[in-house]
Amino acid sequence: MTTTAPDLRKTPGKKRGGKVIGNTGLYIATGVAALLFLVPFYLIVRNALMTDPEITGENWKWFPTDIQWGNFTEPFDDTTVDFGRALWNSWVVAILHTSGILLICSLAGYGLARIPYKHANKIFYAVLVTLMIPTAVTFVPSFVLVSSLGWVDTYRGLIIPGLFSGFTCFLFRQYFLGFPKELEEAARVDGLSYWGAYWRVVVPNSLNFFAAMATITFISGWNQFLWPLVIGQDPSAWTIQVALSSYMTNQTVNYHLIFAATAISILPLLFVFLFLQRWLVQGIAQTGIKG
Repeated sequence: MTTTAPDLRKTPGKKRGGKVIGNTGLYIATGVAALLFLVPFYLIVRNALMTDPEITGENWKWFPTDIQWGNFTEPFDDTTVDFGRALWNSWVVAILHTSGILLICSLAGYGLARIPYKHANKIFYAVLVTLMIPTAVTFVPSFVLVSSLGWVDTYRGLIIPGLFSGFTCFLFRQYFLGFPKELEEAARVDGLSYWGAYWRVVVPNSLNFFAAMATITFISGWNQFLWPLVIGQDPSAWTIQVALSSYMTNQTVNYHLIFAATAISILPLLFVFLFLQRWLVQGIAQTGIKG
């Protein structure tokens, strides 16, 4: 009895064809997702370059009939809101907020991951418990404490209460658990303490992860609204998010001014994200979080 051997020469071609189809579908899905992601930015820029009648008109327009470049200078000319001061406040708060969290949470995460002591796990579990406490529960006590210290309308009141993040501490611990111990052991042999090993060995070799955490933390600090709204009671202490909200009142809504100011306010975020995006992906991949 004779059998016919299968023609194996067709298999590679089928595999290549399936791979091409799969890649094409992936590119199409990615392109659609990218377009959906860009729609809000298109709407912001479109409305920022229009007049209010065009924005609220019945007939949809993809592009403004007459581009209103002057809309972008109007927020700075508005005497009711010090837009330039609000931008400066947001820069100060976001930068100091990011620097403080990176320092404190990285030290806490390194201590939990590397320094052996009896109650390390208990402290780590206590940090995780803070993630389960709603922000609304701690909001009023935090305000009472800040108010009693006289930190209302100050950078201290805006920044210091948020200088620790349980989630960021958790991410740093996960990262340091996977950091090569051989580098630290060599540093300890050379006579460095835990602080010396952290500062001179761990940090220089973890810049990708620090950049990723800096990006996430900066965006979070820049977009804060409720806490700056409560603490910054004087207009001179407003951040950019609070200033934007002032353009919407019960009587009027200045649409073109809102969108122009919003377009200006997101430029720093776009710059930070585009500059650090490759470190953002690498850093999250190094946390040890899967799924």
